[in-house]
This record gives sequence, C-alpha cells and structure tokens, in this order.
Amino acid sequence: MLFPTHLVAAAGLGRLVANQPRETDIAVKGRSWPALSTGWLVLGAALPDLLDKPLGLLEVTTLFHSIGHSVLLLPAVILLAVRGKRGVAIAIGWASHLMLDAVHVVINGRPSDALFLGWPVVVPPTPPAIPPGEFVWFYLGTPSSYVEVVLWVAVGALVVRSLRTSRDAGEGA
Repeated sequence: MLFPTHLVAAAGLGRLVANQPRETDIAVKGRSWPALSTGWLVLGAALPDLLDKPLGLLEVTTLFHSIGHSVLLLPAVILLAVRGKRGVAIAIGWASHLMLDAVHVVINGRPSDALFLGWPVVVPPTPPAIPPGEFVWFYLGTPSSYVEVVLWVAVGALVVRSLRTSRDAGEGA
C-alpha cells in the first residue's frame, strides 16, 4: 500500500471516530476520553514506513517491511497505548498500517508476503525488494491499487459529509 494511503486511512478513521456520539468514548485506565486525535492516528500510521523505508534504502535490512511492520513491536505499542489517549491513537494508527499492508499483499495474490508481520522470526520467501519510488510503478494497476482508489473516495465522501454536517449544525445555531 502506498504511504499516502496509510495517512488518508488514518485521517478517515479519525474523522469517523470524531463523528461518533459521546457514548463511544474510549476508556483506558478507568478514564474516558473523547474521540482520538486525527494527528496522532496519522503519526501512528506513518511510523512503520518512517522506520523501515530508510533502513531498506540504507541496506541495513534487505526488506522494506522490517521492524516497524513487525508484530514483535506489539508489547512496546501496548505500553505506549496504556500511557494515555495519544498512545492509544498512535497504536491504532500503527495497527491500521500493518493491517492495510497485510491485506494489500493478500489481495495482490502474494499471501506469503504477509509474513513480514513476523519479522525477523519469519520472513516472506520471495518479498519484492523494490525501493519505495520504484514500487509505485510496480504497484499501479494491481488489484490492491484499485482498492486504494475506493478507500480514497470513501474517505473523501466521509470528509465531505462531515463538513456538511458541521456547516448545517452551524447554520442551525
């Protein structure tokens, strides 16, 4: 999945959560908070690529999905989440990134590539070792790229609906 799509998906998730009634507030450590910050969700969604792409480009690892995309980070992510609302948002953004990347490789007919989730314990047998810039051209036209277009349209519609609802509420006041 392309990096901007992870950010858009997290922003859409933030917008979706922001539009929920108060009863859906998140409770952590016995406290209830209003909707999660879109900014922290987006940061969490960006983290896997911000960690792994430079490591791959610098040839520290042979994969572009390594430590930032590994579920072995889950204990650290949980520790971050229990620290408060920002941590919860970052953790959810991170998890959304991993889920979207795993779904995208499965949709594109490469389910064994989802083994990146277990890095370094397990590694995909034949991962595409394509740098991010070149990956865009490799990726366009794949089944998953069309799913991304649908996701962008859905988030766009959600934002438009949210803005209209906000505008209508402002006019009614």
